[in-house]
Amino acid sequence: MGTRYYCDYCDRSFQDNMHNRKKHLYGVQHHRSKKAWFDHFRDTAAILYDEQTKKPCRKFLQTGQCVFGNNCRFSHMSETDMENLRMQIEDERRSREDPEHRVSPERSIEEWLTKMEKKRAALKSGSVLKDEDEEDEANQPENDIPPHFLTIPDLPPSLLPPPHGGWKIKARIEWG
Repeated sequence: MGTRYYCDYCDRSFQDNMHNRKKHLYGVQHHRSKKAWFDHFRDTAAILYDEQTKKPCRKFLQTGQCVFGNNCRFSHMSETDMENLRMQIEDERRSREDPEHRVSPERSIEEWLTKMEKKRAALKSGSVLKDEDEEDEANQPENDIPPHFLTIPDLPPSLLPPPHGGWKIKARIEWG
């Protein structure tokens, strides 16, 4: 049994040989899946620009559906969607230019890792953290994950924070 090639974009695997891999990598489905993956990370301004250059999709406006879906060459955005994108771009621009305008102060990953290391060291040695660190901890959310990690779309379940109140465990009763 030979090795198998797994494509992360398409979420499928097949026998790995030159013919199969070439056929897959040059296939339409692979190109669509790859484009969809990279579209997750597009800048809001680029999305707005693309949508403004497209004509509105008549079928989508009339019925609310389009058989082409994401592959449609026409725009499926309404005027309110476009206005929301404009407001989001303006908010992003203001937050970059004016640090006082930021909605939520983001800690850098390095700061977060340093604090976590201090916490671990304090727990190992049995010492108590300083008062200012305790105040910082009181202001932090319950899951203590940097906020920009939670904005990443489609995280696998293993990387999502636990729900409020913890995971529900089902009790299993075995009869002997």
